[in-house]
Order: sequence, then structure tokens, then C-alpha cells
Amino acid sequence: MEKVKVDIYDRVFEFGCRIVRLHQGATRTPTSRPVLLQLLRAGTSIGANLEEAHAGQSRADFIAKSRIALKEARETLYWLRLIGATAIVSTKRLEPLLQESREIVAILTTIVKNTTAARPR
Repeated sequence: MEKVKVDIYDRVFEFGCRIVRLHQGATRTPTSRPVLLQLLRAGTSIGANLEEAHAGQSRADFIAKSRIALKEARETLYWLRLIGATAIVSTKRLEPLLQESREIVAILTTIVKNTTAARPR
């Protein structure tokens, strides 16, 4: 019954794939190129940092890496908003990614808060 939920690791991996596809399909100009690259870097590093957290050597390591993943998720949300506001990519095309980005930020915030508040075993 629990397997119905999509694993956060799978979810951020798929999100990273969607970011790569957006980057590949976006029109590049001298102005948009660096913004799109920032999005690519931040959006794909969420999953990489979460994988590192999963393999953390200690609870403190897990928390630290999870916090980095959360920071990258927040940065990704910023770049997506900027890209939409400046019409580098249409808002219609970005909306599903913006929604997923907000949800990932919420999930990672909960993970960090709950793990930080939990007592060590």
C-alpha cells in the first residue's frame, strides 16, 4: 500500500530529467544562456545531493546533504520563476515544473525539519 507513493528519490530524478529536456528545448540567446545554465545546474543537483544524503555516513551528514538539496530546490524555483517572468520560456510550459518545484521544496523542508527534530537513536 505504501508503494503507491512516488519515492522522493525517483521524483527528484524525474524532475531533473524534465529540467534537462527544458534546457535542451529552450532558445538560447546571450541573455538566456547563463540563466538556463543556472537552472540546469540547480535543477539537476537536487537529486544528486539527495542521493548523497541517502548514503550519508551519519545522521548529521544526512541532514547537511538534505539541507543542500533543499537549497538547490529553492534556487531551482527561483530560476524557473525568472525564466517565466522574462519570457525565456512560456509560462504555460513552465507551470507544471513550477508546481513540481514547489512540492519538492515542501517535501524536502519537511524531511529536514523532521530529521532535525527527531531524537538520535
